[in-house]
Amino acid sequence: MDPMAKMWLSLVAILIMGVSVFLITFARSKTKGVIRVVLSVVAFVTMIIGFLGGVASIM
Repeated sequence: MDPMAKMWLSLVAILIMGVSVFLITFARSKTKGVIRVVLSVVAFVTMIIGFLGGVASIM
């Protein structure tokens, strides 16, 4: 992978992790019940995707 592609991949991974942080913060402060659980699971999945994108940009 060329350096520019790695740069863009790492930038997208950082943005995805930012979205997951926003989701978990929103879920814990503003929601209750099933919606909170669903948003927390979505945030966890997006964090894993961001992590994998970051690892892929290193390799």
